[in-house]
Amino acid sequence: MPEQQTHARPTGFAIWLVIAGVVGWWAAFSLTIEKLHALANPNAIASCDLSVLVQCTKNLDSWQGSLFGFPNPIVGIAGWVAPIVVGMAILAGARFARWFWWCFWAGIAFAFGLVLWLIGQSIYDLHTLCPWCMVTWSVTIPTFYAVTLHLLRAGVVPVSERVRHAADRLMAWVPLATIVSFAIILLLAQVEMDAVVNIWQTLFG
Repeated sequence: MPEQQTHARPTGFAIWLVIAGVVGWWAAFSLTIEKLHALANPNAIASCDLSVLVQCTKNLDSWQGSLFGFPNPIVGIAGWVAPIVVGMAILAGARFARWFWWCFWAGIAFAFGLVLWLIGQSIYDLHTLCPWCMVTWSVTIPTFYAVTLHLLRAGVVPVSERVRHAADRLMAWVPLATIVSFAIILLLAQVEMDAVVNIWQTLFG
């Protein structure tokens, strides 16, 4: 039987899962299309190649872009379905067993860890910022924060009432935590490859 969770139906959390899943899936799908287009037309320029710094071709063609033996976006196409399904199920009134939430969190944590590793590879090895990759980062990071806090506040993780209340309050700070996370990423990119100036010149000429 599903665990009797103590937190009310998390509508806002569920809506975010659906939105994040759709955005993440679309980014993965778009990258997959770019990869297929490149395979069919090796000399073609990808639509997401805006400059030497802001591009996705170098990322897709690198070994980091096919970490599991096939293009990474395929993992995203499969994986981002899960948040959509879970979010829709919550909105429909579903309640999940504790083991299910742990499995779901493990998948999100894996995605978060992979994204952090790919961010490091993009900045320090490839020296590029892939537009569709950054879209993926923008939904993976807050989703990890939100799912982790939800497991704490909903009693899935056996913690004290005080910790549960703190996690519930911290949920409202996920957007700010995401902004801070991206500021750190931008700072690292700026220090390593003067990203701010390059992006400004790319966007505004």
